[in-house]
Amino acid sequence: MAKKKGEKREIIRLVCTEDNKHYCVTTKNKQNTPDKLELMKYNPNLKKATLHREKK
Repeated sequence: MAKKKGEKREIIRLVCTEDNKHYCVTTKNKQNTPDKLELMKYNPNLKKATLHREKK
C-alpha cells in the first residue's frame, strides 16, 4: 500500500502484551493520535481478548 502525498494515516503494528508473538496490523492518523495506541484484540493462540500495544 503506497502512501499518497500529504496522507496523514500511517500503517502500524499492534503486538500482544501477553505473549509478544501475535500481532494485528491497522492504520491510525498520527495528527489526531500522537500517543501510542492500545486496543483489546482477540488472540487466537491464547483464545481470549488481550491488550495489544503499538510497536514501532
